[in-house]
Amino acid sequence: MRSALLFPGQGAQRPGFLSALPPHPAVARTLDEVSAALGGGVRALDRADALASTVAVQLTLFAAGAAFARALSEAGAEPDAVAGLSLGAFTAAVASGALGLTDAARLVRLRATAMEEAFPEGHGLAAVVGLGEPQVAQLAAEARARAGPVFVANVNAPAQLVLAGARPALEEALRLAREAGARRAELLEVKVPSHCPLLDGVSARLAEALREVPLAAPRIPYVTNVRARLARGAEDVRDDLARNAAVPVRWHDATVLLHELGVRLFVEAPPGHTLSDLAAAAFPEARALAAEGASIAALAARLRRAREG
Repeated sequence: MRSALLFPGQGAQRPGFLSALPPHPAVARTLDEVSAALGGGVRALDRADALASTVAVQLTLFAAGAAFARALSEAGAEPDAVAGLSLGAFTAAVASGALGLTDAARLVRLRATAMEEAFPEGHGLAAVVGLGEPQVAQLAAEARARAGPVFVANVNAPAQLVLAGARPALEEALRLAREAGARRAELLEVKVPSHCPLLDGVSARLAEALREVPLAAPRIPYVTNVRARLARGAEDVRDDLARNAAVPVRWHDATVLLHELGVRLFVEAPPGHTLSDLAAAAFPEARALAAEGASIAALAARLRRAREG
């Protein structure tokens, strides 16, 4: 049985989640290395007041995932594949061996800073549950014609989507979705309209920075956000990391690919449980678990058993 390690994106954070990571030397060492790369302590960024910043959220989520993956590796367990949602793609790239930790931390800071500077207010994300992608895309087009920019940003499940755009257009799209029978249609606590053309400028800045960063072919298979396909080499990873800020995330398609490749154990890196919940709903015969609160030793044993079985 194959396993995959999933890395969450923005929205999974909560105050104090870095201090709740499993006590392990690799965790402490990774947080120290991220702090050194950034020229400041990442541990202080998971306070409630600090997490009001997009920069703090993305840096702490990246640090948590990278620390967790390294601890598992040093415990003698690695997954058969990795994938990350949005920001989590950078963590997955590090876990796959394609991108160095220091370079990744600085790229995440650039990404988050560019997002925050471009959209300090008036924009964000919204969730629509209970309608399919073609219908939600049509509703977004109607709202865009009436109220301003709004786009499909994430396809997390066949009937669980995220919209990105300007606040008035998001509110119009949500109104239309409720009228169409959506089970849930609400704004999310995210300030940046990620994964849509509004972030083309952020994507261009990332592409420029990534040209100067050395990448390697993934040692552990890496599933891309943009195409939901396996990266064939370093340039596929580079393209995915540059483009994913401004292109919809095909998360459901990515997990379907993992399932088709034989993955039957999905492990979500801390914090949160959204990605493991999505995998459990999509693949009832598979095992999906959130690692938050579990010991590194227990999780490493589970991954080893999966590979041996």
